[in-house]
Amino acid sequence: FLYFAYGSNLLAKRIHIRNPTAVRKEIGKLKNHRLDFFYYATRWGGAPSTVVPSPGENVWGAIWEIDMENMDSLDKQEGVHRGVYQPLSLPIETPRGETLICRVYQLVNNPDDYPVKNGVMLDERKPSYSYIQVLINGAIESGLPEYYVEFLKSVEHNGNLGKLELISSLNLNLTHGPKEN
Repeated sequence: FLYFAYGSNLLAKRIHIRNPTAVRKEIGKLKNHRLDFFYYATRWGGAPSTVVPSPGENVWGAIWEIDMENMDSLDKQEGVHRGVYQPLSLPIETPRGETLICRVYQLVNNPDDYPVKNGVMLDERKPSYSYIQVLINGAIESGLPEYYVEFLKSVEHNGNLGKLELISSLNLNLTHGPKEN
């Protein structure tokens, strides 16, 4: 099956923890959606990403091909069994203009408003430092457009590292000294 990753699974080392058959095929964009952050994920120490319908906006990501035998493990990683994320089948447009139907995960309790109020990002909507670094590294690794990588770099974070065992398993070099959870 085809899976569209826009969050931590942009990074190959992350998706391969539970889904060893995943092969990155290409990049694509989910049209008329925006990237947002919502819900508190203890493992990350902040809000993970989700996709929210939003006319005229696009979310870029990696399209992975994964063996059906790994669908349950991907669902488990995304918290489907706990009611955190729900799988959807959505059209993803490749840079060549081809449309592929991909499995996309969206938070069950998705936000209906923007995370910025009066020019300030709400604290409860901020991803952790380590989480946004995974997205940035995964976006670069996947070959997402430079403007989108710059957008990810501009996302305000809460300074948290999250669970160190997860960070160390991803071999991330986080040197700026944010606080550990």
